[in-house]
Amino acid sequence: MLLNVSYNRPKIKNQIDENVGRAFSFVDRVKMGGIGSGKLIINSSSKQIYNLLILDSYRNVCSIEMRPQGIILSFRSLLETYALVIPFHKLKIYKGRSQEYSVYMDDYFIKIKADNKRIHKYMRKVLDYKLSSSEFKNEYYE
Repeated sequence: MLLNVSYNRPKIKNQIDENVGRAFSFVDRVKMGGIGSGKLIINSSSKQIYNLLILDSYRNVCSIEMRPQGIILSFRSLLETYALVIPFHKLKIYKGRSQEYSVYMDDYFIKIKADNKRIHKYMRKVLDYKLSSSEFKNEYYE
């Protein structure tokens, strides 16, 4: 779901926590080696997200935050902050080109430029965590 998270609204915060879980504790963040991606450059996106991104002339960037049951992909447009809340069971990550990752959820997608090892390492961390936290584990991955 795509939400405007610019303002502190308890209803929206509860909605996010229900879908992807509460944020990791500080100790868990340190153990995991960080849960955030830093700045990621957006190459292209779905129509709904694109319509928000073209409202300003700044470079289109986003960031990803891992949660216990999913991820939050956030970006800014004008003075507003938007979050694409993606539970793990709806998250699909593709690597079509060597320098690009595609993050999909239902009708939404964002293609992210992956021009350094840090981004590849972070996306591997997300995929590994998704696999380890999933209820269904394939016997080949254990």
